[in-house]
Order: sequence, then C-alpha cells, then structure tokens
Amino acid sequence: MLLMGLTTATAGYAQRSDAWTTECLRIEQSIRKPKFADHSVLITNYGAAPNYDAATNQTAINRAIETCSRQGGGQVVIPAGEWHTGAIRLQSGVNLVVEKGARVCFSSDTSLYPLVLTAWEGLDMYNYSPLIYAYQAKDIAVTGEGVLDGCASNTAWWPMCGAARYGWTQDTPEAQSYGSRNALLKMSDDAVPIEQRIFGAGKGMRPQMIQLYECDGVLLEGVTILNSPFWVIHPLKSTNVTLRGLTIENAGPNGDGCDPESCDGVLIENCYFNTGDDCIAIKSGRNADGRRRNMPSQNIIVRNCKMANGHGGVVIGSEVSGGARNIFVENCEMDSPNLERVIRLKTNTCRGGVTENVYVRNVKVGQCREAVLKINLVYEPREQSQRGFYPVVRNIHLENVNCESSRYGAFIDGLTDSTNVYGIHVKNCTWNGVKEDGNLLRGLMRDVEFDHVKINEKEI
Repeated sequence: MLLMGLTTATAGYAQRSDAWTTECLRIEQSIRKPKFADHSVLITNYGAAPNYDAATNQTAINRAIETCSRQGGGQVVIPAGEWHTGAIRLQSGVNLVVEKGARVCFSSDTSLYPLVLTAWEGLDMYNYSPLIYAYQAKDIAVTGEGVLDGCASNTAWWPMCGAARYGWTQDTPEAQSYGSRNALLKMSDDAVPIEQRIFGAGKGMRPQMIQLYECDGVLLEGVTILNSPFWVIHPLKSTNVTLRGLTIENAGPNGDGCDPESCDGVLIENCYFNTGDDCIAIKSGRNADGRRRNMPSQNIIVRNCKMANGHGGVVIGSEVSGGARNIFVENCEMDSPNLERVIRLKTNTCRGGVTENVYVRNVKVGQCREAVLKINLVYEPREQSQRGFYPVVRNIHLENVNCESSRYGAFIDGLTDSTNVYGIHVKNCTWNGVKEDGNLLRGLMRDVEFDHVKINEKEI
C-alpha cells in the first residue's frame, strides 16, 4: 500500500466551508425554469386512441406536439388510459402532460425508432431514437402523475446487452456484444467523423428512455418512469435542467436513473431511484470524444432524493473525460442491501479529465454493500482504448454522511505512478457496521483528511 499525506487536519476543509452559502445558492438561483403558453390540446384531437396500435398513436402524438410548438407552445395532454406508441419527439415550448391514470407503453418494434444524432456511453453516434427525444429545443417538459413504461424486459430490448441473465441467447438477432460497442470505441479513438458512425438496425445498441440533447430550459416532474431499455434520463449538453418528484424504477442492464452529461445548471430534487446500475451518474463524454468535446458537467444540485438499489447513489463517471465540477448533494436517504456505494467517483487513464469541487452533506444511509465513499482511478482496467490520459480527483468534501452497514468506510483506489487524488475532506461522519473495521486506501494520494469520523464507534 502506498499512501501520502493522510492526516486528520481540518485546514483544507475550512478553506471552502462557505461553498454551500455561496456557490450552491448561486447555482440554484441561476437555473432558469421553462415557461409555457396558456394553451392545451389532447392527443385524441390528433387521432390517438387507447385501442390503436403503436405506429398510429406515435404519428398522432408527434403531430400534436409539432402543431402545438408551431402555434406558440403549451400543453399536449395524454389523458387516462393505456397508450401504445413508438418514439416521441419533444419540440420547443411544449409541456407533455401525462395525466393521472395514463400509462404510455413504448413498443419494442425498432422500426418505430428512427436514427437520430445521439451519444451512447459518452460516445457520439447515430442510433435508434430514444423513446422520448428532444434536440436543440427550448422550454420543454414532461409532467403529470401518469406512467411512462419503456416495456423493456428479458424479452424486449434488454437481451441486446448480450448477457444471458437479461434474456440474451445465441438466437438473439442483434446485440452490442457482437462487436458494435467495441467498434464505436475504436471510431472515437480513430476520430471517425460522427456522420459516419451509423448504428441502429442490427447493431444492438439500446436507446435511452429520455434524452434531451442540446436543450435549454427543461422540466421533468411528477411522472413514474419504468423499464427503460438503457439509461433512463439522459440530459446531454443541456442547460437549465430541473428534475423534480420523479419515481424511477429500472432493473435492467446499464439501467442508470439519471445521467446528466456535459450539462450546466441541473437541479435534481425529491426523486426516488431504484435501478440496476447507478442511480445518478454525472458524466462528460468518454475518452477521445469527451476530450474533443471538452464540456464539463458543472453546477449541479442533488437534494432530498431517496435511493434504493443501484451500483452507486450519486456517482461521477466513469465517462468523465470533459471533467466535472461544482456538484452539491444534500439531505438524501439511501438504503438497500443491493446499493453498492453511497458516493462514487470512477475513472481511469483512458478518460483523463478533472473532477473537483464536490460537496456532500447530511446523507442518511441504512446499508450499502461496499463503501460509503468510493474513489476509483483504475476503473475498468481492461478497457481497450488509448491510455496515458491521467485523471485528477480533488477537493471532495463529505460532512455528516452517516451509514449503519457497509464493508468499508472510505475506499480510495489511486494510481501507483502519479498522485492524482488529493484534497479529500471527510468530517463529522459516523460509519457503523463496517465489516472490515476501517477504510481501504491504496495507491498514491495526499491531503486525505478525516475530522471527527467514527468507524464502529472508534474515532479515526
């Protein structure tokens, strides 16, 4: 084990003790909420009906949205009932209202998902449209008390991941494991122009549930979102994003709950996450594509959320080549034997990028499986991509983050040839039920400070 600068001092923490009252307040006040015209239309006025097939309803819903946007915007209402559809395209000025008692069921017929400009695990490409997609739209929303059901399962969408536990067999006609994912990684390393990265039919790259690409002024509020083919909510290169009061349940592969990528100004509050992967994962592009894009995710607030199952509660990475900064997490609750970590930062030397200025306070955890804080600079060590891009993780603050059961308190896995983890400040935390009775710190790091931190009733 190689350690540098492990202390119990408090000076580093005190240097930014005002961040909550300065930077966090500034971020909250800067996030612009969308505005909508006082106009409302029903999708039934455009030919949709609960007993119609997905293609017919898809045409009707998209026509309602397009017309509403063209006429100045307002509400497009999906009333109570079960509605089958394909891909929905949001347009500027439109609030898609999914009313209480409405259930929107998305077909797995890939012909209903046209190719669009998108990104997949931080890599730019053309692929199947996300189930709900917006591109360069301003002032858009999905609100209401209804349900959006991606209808993914071990017989629809999920087998494309290539894993038998999610329904893949040798008879599965398309899957990312047949070479598509590795081909996209190589295209990024080789700087293949995005317009030549055509995937979609036969490639097995599952679409996101909701993707908001280069949008400004976004609100998602109130709805329940189930069974996504892939990531659930993916704001991409967007600004002024508010997610509030959402219920997200997704047990599938790569089933992240919300992945803001290269976004500026995001508020996530009062949401519930129960996922098959990270609950919230903040990203900024992968490897060469992320470095070329050079757009950090920044000015993000997560508060008053609840997390159950997931690989991590609030995560930064791993696709974080553009960097991440000014992230605030507070007043959250997490508890599940299938929650791996509470706060997780993951990256590697394919990524590069700087993750900095992360502030976490007042998080209550029942149990997690591995660690309360996990910082990993050697994530996915067998990744087949260009290396030599050393990531940096610095200025990370945890205060009053308490947990009743875990394997480790903090688990920091640094590099062995460069000190790229530093300025880690943990204060006023109580970690009980720690099975290994301590922290696991390996690799090179400095200025790692524990101030009034108890593990199994012993102060460290």
